[in-house]
Amino acid sequence: MALKNQIKVGFLGFGEVASTLSEGLLAQRVEVSTCLEGRSQRSVELAKSTGVNLFDSLTELSASSDILLSAVVPAEAVSVAAKVGGGGFDGVYVDLNNVSPSTVKEAFSHITNGKTVDGAIMGGIKNGLGTPIIASGEFAEDFAELNQYGMNIEVIGTEPGQASGLKMLRSAYTKGVSALLFETLYPAYKMGVDEVLLRYLSQTEGPHFKEASISRLKSSALHAQRRAQEMSEVHQFLSQYEDPVITPATEEFFHNLLDKIGQIPEKPADYREIFDKIDEKDDQKARLSKGRNK
Repeated sequence: MALKNQIKVGFLGFGEVASTLSEGLLAQRVEVSTCLEGRSQRSVELAKSTGVNLFDSLTELSASSDILLSAVVPAEAVSVAAKVGGGGFDGVYVDLNNVSPSTVKEAFSHITNGKTVDGAIMGGIKNGLGTPIIASGEFAEDFAELNQYGMNIEVIGTEPGQASGLKMLRSAYTKGVSALLFETLYPAYKMGVDEVLLRYLSQTEGPHFKEASISRLKSSALHAQRRAQEMSEVHQFLSQYEDPVITPATEEFFHNLLDKIGQIPEKPADYREIFDKIDEKDDQKARLSKGRNK
């Protein structure tokens, strides 16, 4: 492992997680890089604005990194690992994606040097380097050396799958709660009593309930596609232990939410904007149905 102030960190994918952690690491004089190959225009612009080193290929990024952090959408977790493994990467590969332990192990099968870490972000990334991250695997302690630069990494075990498993369980709860919030608050909004409902729920759930709930609604709308993919991973994981009922329903909810509001470019300023979009979609369907029945 590189010495302090010489460590080189590379990010695979450059969305909210990578950009937020990069800003903190750059402030700690860590050399941070990413690759523009196959990235969306938004990711490219975000990487350029953050000020990280930019490489044109994964091969170049891998060759220049002591630690590679994979922070891509769940559907890309295995394919990006395969590309890195095929390039002869010799550093430590950390999977931070919200995927099941079986997907993590499939991704790791492509990292030929065996230096892999199962990592999971266990809080809102808005807290930057202070965001709790758990890690498991033989090389988890190597990843935890980034704590000297302000990161908040806890090694919980030596087996890959332990960290991602805990992340799956947390996601089952938090995404399920988000879906339930939509299904209770939307009818209240239609009735004109959403603020009253939030006030009464806060009396039982605590003083920060309203703020946290609104944040959940906005984040769910912004990341509906990714969360549908994440819940598919959660469903796969839980099915090894039980016959889940709420989890597949939550997965279906996020697919339906994406269908109704589409992919939105930024987090809404007001949760009612989300409900307005749902109304617009429902009105369109009603008009189409009425037209077909004439």
